Amino acid sequence: MSKNTRVVTVIAVLVVVLGVYFVLLGGRGIELIRLGTPVGIGLGIGVLLLPLIGLWIVGATLMAGFRHQHLAQRARDEGRELDVDDLPRMPSGRIQRDAADELFARVKAEYEAAPDSWLTNYRLARAYDYAGDRSRARDIMRRAVELERAEGA
Repeated sequence: MSKNTRVVTVIAVLVVVLGVYFVLLGGRGIELIRLGTPVGIGLGIGVLLLPLIGLWIVGATLMAGFRHQHLAQRARDEGRELDVDDLPRMPSGRIQRDAADELFARVKAEYEAAPDSWLTNYRLARAYDYAGDRSRARDIMRRAVELERAEGA
């Protein structure tokens, strides 16, 4: 089984488990509402909102993942995916900090030369991720998705 197949299988299992959990949670919410007391109704409505919020979060996360995979595939197809295979790693498998910082500096210069390119934004997001700055990586990846989408429109 390839790594991608394993990842997809794990994601599918987690989504199914969450789906079952949401159904069970929704059932509890309905039971609370059926009690007919003001507290039961209030709690029941609150409990019914949790699966809805959960579904929205799962859906948004999956859609973002699909969009990011699409960008990764385009970058690979164009031969522009970041090559980190030869970078030194810590025993945990993470890229050593100095190497990640050097990679980031190189990619940032590339980004500054073309800040409106989805590809340079994508590569910068990946460099932020390798450098350990996940929040900036997410922000820049969102911008890369928007730029790539605008390019296709």
